Amino acid sequence: MSYNQIIYTTAPSPAIDPSLTSGTFRLRTVPRPENVPARKVLVRVHYLSLDPAMRQWLTAKRSYIEPVKIGDVMRGQSIAQVVAVGSELRSKFEVGDWVTAYSGWQEYAVLGENAVEKVVIPPGGRPTDALSVLGMTGLTAYFGMLEVGQPRAGDTVVVSGAAGATGMVAGQIAKIKGAKRVVGLAGGRDKCDFLVKELGFDAAIDYKAPDWRKQLKEATPEYIDVYFDNVGGDILDACLARAARDSRFVICGAISQYNAAKPQGPTSFMNVISQRVTMKGFIVFDFAKQYPTALRDLASWLSQGKLKRKEHITPGGLRSAPKALVDLYGGANTGKMMIEVAPVSEALGAKSKL
Repeated sequence: MSYNQIIYTTAPSPAIDPSLTSGTFRLRTVPRPENVPARKVLVRVHYLSLDPAMRQWLTAKRSYIEPVKIGDVMRGQSIAQVVAVGSELRSKFEVGDWVTAYSGWQEYAVLGENAVEKVVIPPGGRPTDALSVLGMTGLTAYFGMLEVGQPRAGDTVVVSGAAGATGMVAGQIAKIKGAKRVVGLAGGRDKCDFLVKELGFDAAIDYKAPDWRKQLKEATPEYIDVYFDNVGGDILDACLARAARDSRFVICGAISQYNAAKPQGPTSFMNVISQRVTMKGFIVFDFAKQYPTALRDLASWLSQGKLKRKEHITPGGLRSAPKALVDLYGGANTGKMMIEVAPVSEALGAKSKL
């Protein structure tokens, strides 16, 4: 029996080419292992996470994580089901267990115990939350907003990429913590309506509108105390021009610049001096020791209905991942983007219900 992998073969120049015949990735078919090593598990991938950081993983030379090497399986996290367990791990895992897995872009993976973790579903939760609001996405929003942004009662908080997986959680956390006004920037009227009507943002700005800068000024009459940046580029620059005295700028991502041949920096940089702005980048892995506390808070808010989420699940199996990743950078998603690699209807046995 064989299965498919997606291999990184050609560096983007500068954008990712989704073609599996002439682009950034290739499809490879390999035999499925018949014997699982004693301290390994064999998992079948069902949902694959797509993340903006993936573009950086392909070419970043000096970063928080080593780039994916040419010829390797593309890096990625998934929700998977255990289908075989090595002899020394049978006290920890059973066939049929659902896990989050650092599987990469492949239909099956043989992994050590440190690369898999059982999915724990709180009241009001669902298993796919482990890739979004109760996974790295939620943790990134949590630590970026609370540890770096530190919103206070009375603050105006602005979030870019606010209809994306991280942005929507970050904005809601600011509301939970008592921010006076939370403003989101997103691409399209439907996304903006979602932020206000479904998630409780106070205002939302369509950055595709010709007068979006005017809308930003009107939405922030007391300037910006906390800015959570997921996009960089013109939006970062415009928000920096609206910075309040002693404001905190949380630099989480720069999705608008990841595929640019010459990434754009801010021109309103002098405001950092005049308004005593703190700009700080962060990586969620820096807060690993605090994950349990953060996950308890996120699960509690989710169970109480204070925190909402949305998923954008792309069907079509593993082959659809490269094109969907390109679509992610184009803003096609509202909420967390995932690939359905294998439907749950094909899962094993009594534990198959997700």
